[in-house]
Amino acid sequence: MKEYTEVTVSTTTQGSEIVSDLFLRLGAAGTQILDRADLPDPAKPTAHWELMDQSVIDAMPEDVQVKAWFEEDALQSILPPLREQLALLKEQSGLGTLALSMQGVKEEDWAENWKQYYKPFRIGEHMVVKPTWEPWEEQPGDLIIEIDPGMAFGTGSHETTAMCVQMIEKYYGGGSLLDVGTGSGILAIAAARLGAKDIVAVDIDPDAVRVAKENVAHNGLDGCIDVRVGDLLQGLDRQFDFAVANILAPVICMLAAPLKNHLRKNGRFVCSGIIAEAKDEVEAALLAAGYIIDETKRQGDWIAFSCHI
Repeated sequence: MKEYTEVTVSTTTQGSEIVSDLFLRLGAAGTQILDRADLPDPAKPTAHWELMDQSVIDAMPEDVQVKAWFEEDALQSILPPLREQLALLKEQSGLGTLALSMQGVKEEDWAENWKQYYKPFRIGEHMVVKPTWEPWEEQPGDLIIEIDPGMAFGTGSHETTAMCVQMIEKYYGGGSLLDVGTGSGILAIAAARLGAKDIVAVDIDPDAVRVAKENVAHNGLDGCIDVRVGDLLQGLDRQFDFAVANILAPVICMLAAPLKNHLRKNGRFVCSGIIAEAKDEVEAALLAAGYIIDETKRQGDWIAFSCHI
């Protein structure tokens, strides 16, 4: 059994995705974000707060923690660039202390312990995201998405994913769909639950593609979702009626113009993963590329756009 070191960085909601992305670029076997903001809101009647055990809630850290797991043999080579990048991030405001801590763990421990935080919950009007190991009493109108996200590829609880699902529910009107940066495959599966039959889901990370394929199979959707390894639009030689991308703001800015060539007339683009401070930059990139923005949505510190050509 492999020995791993669990590396933890304390940050904020704003910094969590940035730190997670840094870990993955340094070769982490997986990451996990522990953020109280991701827990169901007891004030919202659609949130199944009662499914979350109070002891789990109490165990959540007060600050946002991003955990990553590195094989012990590789740890010494990643520590210098990690510390260097954290020092650069400390120059930005709003990212918290970025304090670093480490502890040794066995593979079986980090592969399972995060599951205690992941319970069924509603997302959008009809979608219910349910981990494969949890029961759910289905209600009329429920569209079930079964997810086993593995480590770090998206549980659906983050604001960016929630907004994308809400916009897919609102704007998807049929036809083919492209999911760029699919992660766990949750957005592609949501579209399939709404009737999409021709979906291409792309991710640059082979591990994410493996997890997404497993989730597609869990949901019995192999026939309508093609999950493949790819770098954004590279290798795609067709057009789609609808595209969705839940990735980082700079990537969306870079993606906006070339994506138009892969959208049919009146095709729609839903994008999120945009920290609030980058809203104007992304909006400008979308407008410059010729999109018409129909809706700008905000949840917490995150922004999503729905636009068409």
